[in-house]
Amino acid sequence: MNETKKYDAVVVGAGHAGVEAALALARTNHKTLLLTLSLDSVSFLACNPSIGGTAKGHLVCEIDALGGQMGISTDKNLLQIRMLNLGKGPAVYSLRAQVDKNAYHYYMKRVLEEEKNLTILQAEVKQILVENKKVVGVETTTGETFDCKAVVVATGVYLNSRIIIGEWIQESGPNGFQNATHLTKNLIDLGFTIKRFKTGTPPRVHKKTIDFSKTEIQYGDENIQSFSFLTKKTPKNKMVCHLTYTTLETKQIIENNLDKAPMYCGTIVGTGPRYCPSIETKIVRFKDKEQHQVFLEPEAKDTNETYLQGVSTSMPVEIQQQMVHSITGLENAQIMRYAYAIEYDCIDSLDLFPTLQFKKIEGLYTAGQINGTSGYEEAAAQGLVAGINAHLYIEGKEQLILPRDSSYIGVLIDDLCTKGTNEPYRMMTSRAEYRLQLRQDNADLRLTEIGKQVGLVTAKRYKAFLAKKKHIEEIMQSLQKVVAPSEKVNAFLKEKNESVLTTGVTMKSLLKRSNITIFDLQKLFDIWGDYTKQELEQVQIQIKYEGYLTRQQAMIEKQRKMEEKKIPDGFDYAKIKGLRTEAQQKLMEVQPKTIGQASRISGVNPADIAVLLIALNK
Repeated sequence: MNETKKYDAVVVGAGHAGVEAALALARTNHKTLLLTLSLDSVSFLACNPSIGGTAKGHLVCEIDALGGQMGISTDKNLLQIRMLNLGKGPAVYSLRAQVDKNAYHYYMKRVLEEEKNLTILQAEVKQILVENKKVVGVETTTGETFDCKAVVVATGVYLNSRIIIGEWIQESGPNGFQNATHLTKNLIDLGFTIKRFKTGTPPRVHKKTIDFSKTEIQYGDENIQSFSFLTKKTPKNKMVCHLTYTTLETKQIIENNLDKAPMYCGTIVGTGPRYCPSIETKIVRFKDKEQHQVFLEPEAKDTNETYLQGVSTSMPVEIQQQMVHSITGLENAQIMRYAYAIEYDCIDSLDLFPTLQFKKIEGLYTAGQINGTSGYEEAAAQGLVAGINAHLYIEGKEQLILPRDSSYIGVLIDDLCTKGTNEPYRMMTSRAEYRLQLRQDNADLRLTEIGKQVGLVTAKRYKAFLAKKKHIEEIMQSLQKVVAPSEKVNAFLKEKNESVLTTGVTMKSLLKRSNITIFDLQKLFDIWGDYTKQELEQVQIQIKYEGYLTRQQAMIEKQRKMEEKKIPDGFDYAKIKGLRTEAQQKLMEVQPKTIGQASRISGVNPADIAVLLIALNK
């Protein structure tokens, strides 16, 4: 019987972070135990029924490129897919999918159940067992202990969480699920710094009580890329969303009742997300705006529940009713679930190395909202990296640290472990200084080799990856062909308002012209019929933005020299003469792995880095 309680790794929590961590460990041939408070909450989309969005779509594509699961599951269970920011250039194009939340949960649960090295158990973890500053197991509230070599804690928003609606407070996890009441004390005892954060969700209303004639239809996009590079069929839109607006009446209702808002009357003590504010915060922050957008989004195919994106609130129920009925098209809407805020415990992410391992205990990793982030995608990305590094730790191999120039995942984790966060962290394209290099369309070209090295990329995926690389190289080579002046070519150029040819030029030169696309050339010369739309688009971006990409690559190479300059573990900053006291304190707190990471610490300036370099050279 004791043999069944010995595992290579234990993952605590089966949300988006926990699922990716557990799958990464199991798929790298480690006997893994996944513990969850409720099997009904596995990969549950508790906050909103969507995956992706600005910068978040990048994260999902990167998770997929590394061999993760979220992209595959999203493609199989989406209701609608759109590409955001199409008017802003390919660096910030972002996929966003409306997902069937019920189907997504069942699909992910089945994926876990069928993973051969993975055991799933409904249980609450009471404490993480440690000996000689190394993880040795976990203990549940029912008294069971499980021996293991590594633990990934991915408890999401469940630690001592409470739901708040007006003056009504319930000790609970999201959506009425049980919360976790025992683990926080153990984390404090282990040396973690605990913070209190807050997030929330809007009301759900009955679809048949909405007057859609007063709203604007929001169609999905056709013939666009999928989240997963393994998805062969173009995603199909199955449902539509709608757009409406709050009114002056909505604004007045909120302003007249701010004293009842938990955010403003002191009931809520946790810090909320800056970039996903409640409707009352938007009314206070943007006093000059008379209306705010409200997106009406279906929750699933098997329910009439409709999500009111943009109306997150924790107001009392009677105020919520007034607010909802003041919104255009929702005058007679029936609320099926009231909005609520949720407060929860999380850790200070500065307690972690960029591997997501806790600095004070070997083999202990944390991932997801417990690290102070918001969003399913940020959680899944961290879960995947924590799972990979737990695998490498068990194998005694060097840990994976994704640099900022490699991925949005690298930016996310570096921000958390180098700068920390005082509010729920949300990934945005503006956080990535090399975003022209870090696009959705080339996530596989950037990360699939890494996924193969750590053992997550399957032979099937790698074969597809190599084929895509070969096709891109072939298209690039064919662009060197010289096009001679001809009546057909010059007629085409006139039609495109481009100057005609008087001498031969390469196809690459034609493609560099502003008004000409690679699909124009495909049609004009009847070529590239065997290549995919995504492969052709990849080539077009590389050619059109060649100058910018070259300059950005030079910046990356310069910064990479800083990242390659390692700082020894346990380096004593207090002994460095000439290093300011603040810099010493910050460096000792963060314990940067490289000079590059040290240079990004708040409170460490270029003069401090110069002193540090001299000390390291000595």
